[in-house]
Amino acid sequence: MVTYPAVVAPLAQPLRAQPLLGATSLEPVDFWMAVAIVVLVILAMLTALAETAIMRVSRSKAAGLVDSGRRGADALAELVDAPDHWINAFLLVVLVCQLVQSTLTGVLANRLFGGLGVAIGTFFNVVVMFVVAEAAPKTWAIQNTERAALASAGPVRLVVGFAPLRLIARALIGLTNVILPGKGLKEGPFVSEEELLAVAAEAAQSETIEPEERRLIESIIEFGDTVAREVMVPRPDMVTVSHEFRVADVMEVVLLNGYSRVPVLGEGIDDVIGLIFAKDLMRAERDGREDEPVANLVRPVRAVPETKPVSELLREMQADQFHMALVVDEYGGTAGLVTLEDLIEELVGEIVDEFDTEDARVEPVAGGAVRVSGSLSIDDANDILEVELPEGEFDTVSGLVLAQLGRLATSGDVAEVPGCRLIVERVQGRRIMRVRIEPTPETAEHEPDADSGETGTAPVEGERERESVRRGDS
Repeated sequence: MVTYPAVVAPLAQPLRAQPLLGATSLEPVDFWMAVAIVVLVILAMLTALAETAIMRVSRSKAAGLVDSGRRGADALAELVDAPDHWINAFLLVVLVCQLVQSTLTGVLANRLFGGLGVAIGTFFNVVVMFVVAEAAPKTWAIQNTERAALASAGPVRLVVGFAPLRLIARALIGLTNVILPGKGLKEGPFVSEEELLAVAAEAAQSETIEPEERRLIESIIEFGDTVAREVMVPRPDMVTVSHEFRVADVMEVVLLNGYSRVPVLGEGIDDVIGLIFAKDLMRAERDGREDEPVANLVRPVRAVPETKPVSELLREMQADQFHMALVVDEYGGTAGLVTLEDLIEELVGEIVDEFDTEDARVEPVAGGAVRVSGSLSIDDANDILEVELPEGEFDTVSGLVLAQLGRLATSGDVAEVPGCRLIVERVQGRRIMRVRIEPTPETAEHEPDADSGETGTAPVEGERERESVRRGDS
C-alpha cells in the first residue's frame, strides 16, 4: 500500500528545487537570447535612423547629391523618388525587429527573474528602447540628415529589394484594405495648404524666415485659388478710346494716364475691338499720321472669362507673350481688364509707379476706425485689417455694403455686420468710393426693450453720425 508521503515526495521535490526569482545560472539558450536582443536593438536603432534621415531628404536635395557624385546618392535618389515602393516593406522590418526583441526580452527576463520578469522586461522596453533605439538615433539623423541618409540608403535599398519581404508586405497591405477598404495614396506623403501656412507661421515666429517671406509664401498659396474677376481693373475704371479717335487724340489720353496700352472700342464698352500701343502711336506721329483714325493701328486683344484662375492666366501670358487681357462675363459683356502687373501684385503686393495717383486703399482714422476704398477686396480687408468681414456673392467692400443695404447706397448709409460697422462716406454716381469701417462697441449689443418702456440713444447717435459724414467730418 502506497502511503501519502510516498506520493507527495516525488512531486514536491522539483518545487523545492525551483528558486523564487528564477534560474540561478545562465544557460546557453539564455546567452544566445541576450545576443539576439542586443542585435535587434542595434537593428532598431539603425532602422529608426534610416527612416528619419531618408524621409527628410527632398527630391531636389537628392538630385543635387547625385550631381555632386556623393557615394550612396543614387540609391538615395531612387528611394526618395518613389517612397511608396519601399516604405511598407521597410516598416515591416522595423515592426518585426521591435516585436521580436520585445518578446525575447520578456522571455529572458522571466527565465532570469521569475515573477518580476514581466515588470523588468516592460521597464527595459519602455526606457531603454525609447532612449537608445528611438530618440537618440532619430535626433542624430535630424542633426546629420545628409550624412545619415547617404550611409543608410544602400542597405535600405538592399533590404527592401528582397522579393519575399515585399510580397509579405503587399499581402498585409491587401489584408488591411479588406478590413478598411481603400486604395491608399497614389503618391508619397503630402501636406495640405493649412499645414504649409502653419509651418510658415511657425518659421516666421522662430525668426527662421522673415515676415516678408512668410507673406510671400501665403500669397503664392492663395494665388492658385484666385480668379481673374478678383484682380481685374473693373469696367467703370477702364480707360478706353473710340475707334474714331485720331492718333493725336489718343496720344493725349496715353500721356495723361501714363498707360502703354489702351483698349479701343467699337460700338460701345461691350465691343472692344483691340488694343492700341503707345509705341505705335509715337511711330505714327513721327511719320506725320497724327490725323489718321486710331482704328488703323489696333492690335488684337486676348479675351478670358472672369472665372479663369490667375495661375493659368499668368502661364498663358508668359507663353504667348501678352501683357493685357480683356475679362468678359458669362453673357459676353466686358467685365474689366487684367494686366500682367495685376497678377504680379497678387504675389508681391501693390506696385506703385510715378503715374499711380490712386487714393490710399487703407487709411487709419482717429478712434480705431479705418477708411478704405470701396474696391478693396474682402480677402485683402480681412488680411490687412485683421477683421472677419462676411463673404458671399460679392468680392469687394462696396459689394458687401450693397448686399447688406439691398439698394443703391448714398453717403451716410450704415451697414452692420458682426463685429464692425461700415459707413459709406463717398459715392460717385452709383458707385461707392470710400467706406469707413468701425469696430462695433460692446454697448451696441444692448438694445432697448420696447415693452419695458426703455428708450435708447443709439438711433439718435446714428443720425448724428450720418449727418457728420454728410458734412465731410471724420
